[in-house]
Amino acid sequence: MPAETVPAATVRLTTAQALVRFLAAQYSERDGDEQRLIPGVWGIFGHGNVAGLGQALLQAARTGEADLPYYLARNEQAMVHAAAAYAKVKNRLQAFACTASTGPGSTNMITGAALATTNRLPVLLLPSDMFASRAADPVLQQLEDTRAGDVSVNDAFRPVSKYFDRVSRPEQLIPAALAAMRVLTDPVETGAVTLCLPQDVQAEAFDWPLEFFRRRVWRVGRVAPEPSAVERVSALLRSAEKPLIVAGGGVVYSEAEAELRAFAEATGIPVADTHAGKGAIPWDHPQAVGGLGSTGTSAANALAAQADVVLGIGTRYSDFTTASHTVFGDPDVTFANLNVARLDAAKHAAEMLLADAKTGLAALAQALEGWSVPDEYRAETLRLADEWRAEADACMHLGHGPLPAQTEVLGALNEVLDDSDVVINAAGSMPGDLQMLWRARDPKAYHVEYAFSCMGYEIAAGVGTKMAAPEREVVVLVGDGSYLMLSSEIATMVAEGLKVIIVIVQNHGFASIGALSESLGSQRFGTAYRYRDEASGLLDGDVLPVDLAANAASFGAEVITADTVAGFREAILKAKANTRTTVVHVETDPHGPNPPGSAWWDVPVSEVSALDSTQAARAAYTASKRDQRHYL
Repeated sequence: MPAETVPAATVRLTTAQALVRFLAAQYSERDGDEQRLIPGVWGIFGHGNVAGLGQALLQAARTGEADLPYYLARNEQAMVHAAAAYAKVKNRLQAFACTASTGPGSTNMITGAALATTNRLPVLLLPSDMFASRAADPVLQQLEDTRAGDVSVNDAFRPVSKYFDRVSRPEQLIPAALAAMRVLTDPVETGAVTLCLPQDVQAEAFDWPLEFFRRRVWRVGRVAPEPSAVERVSALLRSAEKPLIVAGGGVVYSEAEAELRAFAEATGIPVADTHAGKGAIPWDHPQAVGGLGSTGTSAANALAAQADVVLGIGTRYSDFTTASHTVFGDPDVTFANLNVARLDAAKHAAEMLLADAKTGLAALAQALEGWSVPDEYRAETLRLADEWRAEADACMHLGHGPLPAQTEVLGALNEVLDDSDVVINAAGSMPGDLQMLWRARDPKAYHVEYAFSCMGYEIAAGVGTKMAAPEREVVVLVGDGSYLMLSSEIATMVAEGLKVIIVIVQNHGFASIGALSESLGSQRFGTAYRYRDEASGLLDGDVLPVDLAANAASFGAEVITADTVAGFREAILKAKANTRTTVVHVETDPHGPNPPGSAWWDVPVSEVSALDSTQAARAAYTASKRDQRHYL
């Protein structure tokens, strides 16, 4: 007779309790170092999750059956930004989960999901969903779709998620959770992972196999390059007279900074960087030429204009990096791309080197041993870099008045901060100024989110960054526009005892878009915070008396107001000495002056217009457009 099958050991838990226990047992590993994959859960409770995941997290904390800390956010979008920032600092080896209630609580996370996926940062989103049983339809906050009964607002997560699933029965959690971990730990596919949890299913019990809760380690390997691909790329570089490296975020996430520096020193190839790659090579390294593209340095852009071979390492080649396909001027320029993702490796008809940045650079260094660019090209790189640094020094020490220029504030901040101190920004005019002027030696000290460039990211990112790197000083740079959109997480900083410095740059409007509007012939229309003028009917009256310093103080932060560059410098030193969240408020001239630009950005101008300013801008746009091309 056949032997009896021994039933698998099980435990009866709700779906939410099972998910909490599962998440607490997941780990990631790279190069022999293991860490918790899901270190905690951000959340805001409502009727859709308070009795499901809320109860499960409470039970875990009270009984110790699972170690999964809970953190209370003030805004659902903000908590996803905090999770994304945490993952960025942790080189994508750890990812927070985020739980929100049904309806608006969950849809508030969609912008954060788009940011995470665009930046390829792992976050686990757990939006609550409508009743799977449909017993009480239509329930509070339910979208009724006449075309299908299984549609909910959470379907809007699909295009901004790298993996999406809806757990409509408890047992579906097992394959869904495992698939979620697979995507979170895949350097190529990572981004926002969404598991929708109907509120009735969260509370439903099931007999779970104990094996589901065992300790699992997800290995994040390093893809080695094919020898033939290394040969092709090394041959291409050997043939180059004026090659250029574009270092992107893949260098940083791979922790390949040492390999990049050694490769650049040995070959003499100059290194330009993107926002995500800044700091991968120190700003004063002999081969460092700074940011590339629309807001790049004159040195990097001059070298790009004459480059015959471009080696992209871990870069997405956004339009700001390529100056909308105009920065690489050689008509015969050829690309080679070292990237773990085929999507990026293939861009610009490149010779592809599919590999982890660390292993790929090591292989290229070996293949190119003994080869270097000519001494004349090394000398030209140094000359161009020195010329730009002198120009940058002038931008940061203008003596502008009566209000200081933003570049002076950034210069003073760069001088006061230590090399390991983190500066955070995402939107407005500051990313452009930072890419040109900021002098970074540590890749984790420059944290500018410029894939989605999301206003409101900055303060929330300060929370996630400080949680990921409590030993570092974290400085958030936020304009008044971003501050007014999403400043609520200052309360979270205070509640969690996180010491973050927040610099509010007040210019009474959208300075970046105002300047862009003026350059495009739209006369800064709708970009200033003003009263509506009764005579004109436009928002061009007196300045609105919005007191951002008082607002920040109301959250429990200490606030220091600075009126001059010298006062700002003193305020930052005082903030660094403080032990709690401190806000430094400084007003700057909304009209600049700005650093000199050396490249273009494609923002279409109206082809026909009754306005002289728009007609002139269209003529300039048409002239710039002539240099735009595909790199084939």
